[in-house]
Amino acid sequence: MVVCCGAMRMRSSMWSPGLALLTGVVVSVCAFHLTTAIDIPMEVEQLPTITESSPSSLIAFPFDESFPMTCEAKGNPKPEYRWTKNGEEFDPYQDPRLIKEDNSGTFVIPNTGNLTEYQGTYRCYAENELGTAITEEIEFVVPHVPKFPKEKIDPIKVEEGQPVILECNPPKGIPPLQIYWMTIDLQHIEQDERVSMGLNGDLFFSNALEKDSRRDYCCFAAFPRIRTIVQKNAMSVIVKSKNSNSDSSSSPGRANSILERKPSLLMPSGVKSETQLVKGDELLLECIAEGFPTPKIEWVRMGHRLPDRATIENHGKLLSIDRVNEDDSGKYRCKAKNIHGEANHSFDVSVEEPPKWVSEPESQLSTIGSDVQIKCSATGTPQPTIQWRVNGKPLKEVPASNRKVLDDTIVLHNAKSIDSAVYQCEASNRHGTLLANANIMIMNLPPMVLTEEGLEYSAVEGKSVVMHCKVFSSPPSIVTWNKDDSTGSVEGPRFTVHQNGSLEIHNVEKEDMGQYTCYTKNTEGKSAITALLDVKDPTKIFQAPEDLQVLIGTTAQLSCLAVYDNSFSGDFEIVWEKDDMEIALNHTENSGYFLEDGILQIVNVSHRDHGMYKCVARTPVDQDTASALLIVLDVPDAPENLVLSEHKGRSVKLKWIPGDDHNSSTTDFIIEYEESQWEPGNWNELQRVPGNHGSAVLKLYGHVDYRFRVSGVNAVGRGRPSEPTERYKTPPAAPDKNPENIKIEGHLAHEMDINWEPLSPIEHNGPGLEYKVSYKRQDVEEDWHEHVVKRHSFVVKGTPTFVPYEVRIQARNYQGWGPEPKVMTGYSGEDFPSAAPDDVAVEVMNNSLVKVSWTRVHKEKLHGHLGGYRINWWRLRSLLDSKKTQGNKHTLTFPGDRNHAMVPGLAPFSEYSLIVMTFNGRGNGPGSHAVNFKTPEGVPEENPVFRVTDVQKHTVALTWAPPLVANGVVTGYRLEYQLSVLCVCLVNDTEEVGVLQSMDISSPDTTSCVLRNLEAVSRYKFYLRSCTRVGCGPQVSEESTTTPVARDSFIIVIKEQVFIDLKGKASYETTSWRRDLPSASETVYFLYNITCHTLSMFGMLWIDVFNSGIHCQLQPVCLPLTSKHCSLPRVQCHPFQHRYSYHQLCSHYPRCVICAHRDGQHRHRCPCVLNYHLRK
Repeated sequence: MVVCCGAMRMRSSMWSPGLALLTGVVVSVCAFHLTTAIDIPMEVEQLPTITESSPSSLIAFPFDESFPMTCEAKGNPKPEYRWTKNGEEFDPYQDPRLIKEDNSGTFVIPNTGNLTEYQGTYRCYAENELGTAITEEIEFVVPHVPKFPKEKIDPIKVEEGQPVILECNPPKGIPPLQIYWMTIDLQHIEQDERVSMGLNGDLFFSNALEKDSRRDYCCFAAFPRIRTIVQKNAMSVIVKSKNSNSDSSSSPGRANSILERKPSLLMPSGVKSETQLVKGDELLLECIAEGFPTPKIEWVRMGHRLPDRATIENHGKLLSIDRVNEDDSGKYRCKAKNIHGEANHSFDVSVEEPPKWVSEPESQLSTIGSDVQIKCSATGTPQPTIQWRVNGKPLKEVPASNRKVLDDTIVLHNAKSIDSAVYQCEASNRHGTLLANANIMIMNLPPMVLTEEGLEYSAVEGKSVVMHCKVFSSPPSIVTWNKDDSTGSVEGPRFTVHQNGSLEIHNVEKEDMGQYTCYTKNTEGKSAITALLDVKDPTKIFQAPEDLQVLIGTTAQLSCLAVYDNSFSGDFEIVWEKDDMEIALNHTENSGYFLEDGILQIVNVSHRDHGMYKCVARTPVDQDTASALLIVLDVPDAPENLVLSEHKGRSVKLKWIPGDDHNSSTTDFIIEYEESQWEPGNWNELQRVPGNHGSAVLKLYGHVDYRFRVSGVNAVGRGRPSEPTERYKTPPAAPDKNPENIKIEGHLAHEMDINWEPLSPIEHNGPGLEYKVSYKRQDVEEDWHEHVVKRHSFVVKGTPTFVPYEVRIQARNYQGWGPEPKVMTGYSGEDFPSAAPDDVAVEVMNNSLVKVSWTRVHKEKLHGHLGGYRINWWRLRSLLDSKKTQGNKHTLTFPGDRNHAMVPGLAPFSEYSLIVMTFNGRGNGPGSHAVNFKTPEGVPEENPVFRVTDVQKHTVALTWAPPLVANGVVTGYRLEYQLSVLCVCLVNDTEEVGVLQSMDISSPDTTSCVLRNLEAVSRYKFYLRSCTRVGCGPQVSEESTTTPVARDSFIIVIKEQVFIDLKGKASYETTSWRRDLPSASETVYFLYNITCHTLSMFGMLWIDVFNSGIHCQLQPVCLPLTSKHCSLPRVQCHPFQHRYSYHQLCSHYPRCVICAHRDGQHRHRCPCVLNYHLRK
């Protein structure tokens, strides 16, 4: 919850929020302490107070349009203004060029081009009949355009090795000043230990060399604040060379021609100097020396080490310490040294300080007759002087008998109202001036309540509220608060009256509602106001948004629901902020934000949507907030700044800077390459490195013009690749590898084919790739046969049949051979096997499966690699038929070295013949001798025909045909039948059947049968099987229903099923009637009881209707028990009577109407009327 905003209004105004968070006591002495700083309301007569003035220095830059001299003040009566310039009265209204403002002391000096006459020191006076306030002095500076004097500068001639100083003497102007030494074509003069520029702008040469001779040494002075650069006339330097021109960096022989000497200081002069600066400024100490060889400068602080802030600049010649303070005061020394001696200079540094207030005089409100003390003291170096003024005049010009000055304090004894005045204290030293105005008001005043009467405040239960009662008086007032006209003041730990008179109630309760009165009084009088307090229920978020991680481009949803006081139903709102900025919900397609039912939807999330989201639920008096962090996940950004380094021929180091991983750590970097010769424009993966790496050493192929790129991978996916590197071409080299996947095979009997996978173009490592093929017979003493080819295959002709060879293949290019190749073993070409398997035997396993065995073919007869064995077989005849006929040939292949196999799928009661052969890569060998065998008898296949030919009241006639495939000698048939009742359920359909009846027919020639003594009007299922001596085969089935009792009557069978939660059957009933067939217009009624169930159950009725021996099966009647209305097809609902009627029509047969009654959630038996009539 948020602390209640003390919303208040007049009785006729709208609600508006406020805020108060203060502490205090129950009864407060209000107004002001006798000597405290004051803020007097403008309704009270008071002295002038300066509220705004110009800075102490105002520079008239030439590019500014105007220059305001600001002076604004407040007071009662309203102050009047006057100005002085250089200590003399100055009236801006007398100069029509100046721009004046009504009711203001400010005037504006326009930039008309001639501003010199306005240069000077100004001061503003704001005065009314009670006193005068003044501003600090304002210096208006009109800068002139700095110029170098026009002068002719004679050339400077100097002997080589002697010092030279080129003086700049820049013109005066508005700081900062920047000096540059350049040539006439704006090239900077090179500076070093020998040549450097001093702080005064001069260019110093510790020793001149012949190369210093030139005619265009130019000094440029820049004044950036006035946007001006001026140039001094070019200076010429002529260096006269010795016998051998040299500089200090030349060889010793050349240097000896210049007279060497010990150092002496060019800047500063003498052996010591004093430096004064203001605290906070930068200390700059400079030592520039001449001598040969060029001296070096060292810096020390006497008795102390140099501070950490100290820096050595300008080639060791400048000591700089920024932001100096008193601790930096002391002695510093520079020492210029070369091999011939040294020169020293000491600096006595003192840090001074402008005036700073120790006790600044404050405005005071005092009562008549009191003693008033006005204190003013300041510190600084040197110690500031204090000057007092009253109403802008020196103290001595305005004498007062009750006023005394005691050290840094003015005392007014027994002050009267006429002693009210503005006292000014001015503290100054050579580094600046401070001025303070102190308004001293002497007055007695009864309480003046400044808060409006009748304000209404709204507070939130459990929070705090502040009701205001701002009072001004002299002497101070006593403030008390009462509630609802009670005589006593409010009291208790929850109530606080602050010093400003406001009443704060902590932990507000509903009982705090009502009217409150603020009473104020002092010795001069009393006053009171009333206020109303209303207490509201707090606003609270009960469903806060939760932190989310979403993929870029998806939709994020943040929910926020809150409760609030009912009185704010029209003023409550939920506002969303992102990173403390309110989201504008304009509900346009381009906004990306949609708010509906308290859910903020962020559509098509992008990276800019990442951040902290805050839900603000607020009313006019309080609010509650809840925040959630939305993290947007994306693939990594492309790496940047790819750099190739450590070039080592066929190795190079690639560095990169990873891109933003978008809140999902990078797991890998993929390095890809593209080459310009074989597949230009195609990028291929070269290497992967872990995601915490930023570099990789790349091993490369030779003679390839590469460029590289890198992409990052995180859990979201692979990011975009970087920009490619510059190209890097590797030198050619011999191949790194030899061909792989070598295949040695023979397709013809006296040949050997050698094939291999060629090196890819990038693996060539250089031009001129070819392969050396070497081969020889294994285990035979002979030399290698070698051939060099460019293709990736070779055929060896004239080889013996199927003998082992050793083969090796080596790559080479113009740079040399690849590594030593591996020796591979293979065989020359194969021939057909020359022998068949022996000892072929057949073992009958059952009437459709046999086991075949044989003796393996010797490997010398294989003439190749053994592929396996094949079995060919064919049916000669059925054992029911004595005539043999050649059937279709079947083949089974069994790979590998084996001596038996199983042959399935044979026809029972048949005679077969088979042969076995082996095969290799060339083909099949000769077949074995044929072996004949017989399969035993089996069961018949199903009968092709089985049907009902006649149905009577108690009999059914059946007929069938013999099986087409008997698989043996048919011995007869088996006929079975049973009563069948269909049950339709909500989960699945089931069938309930009666006892299975069986009869055997022993004559194979019998193909029909009549079943007798069956139940009338009953459904039966019939099954038939054909049998041999082995057993009976698969069954065929048929269904039929016996006829009714009479043609003029029908039977209705009703089954009721109920399922609980669609998982199990709860109850089951079957009811049937037999009735005479009514006429077409007649309706017969039956009373039928069904079970009514609870709302969690479902009921169903199933109706079978039989008429004239023809069966009509109606659809299930589903009774929905979960609502008063239903939407089944053709359903009539009667809500008042709680009746449900389902009408199901069966063409040409009786029409049934089923109805059910439901009463709440009670389970009981209830009546159901079943009626029917014939449909014409």
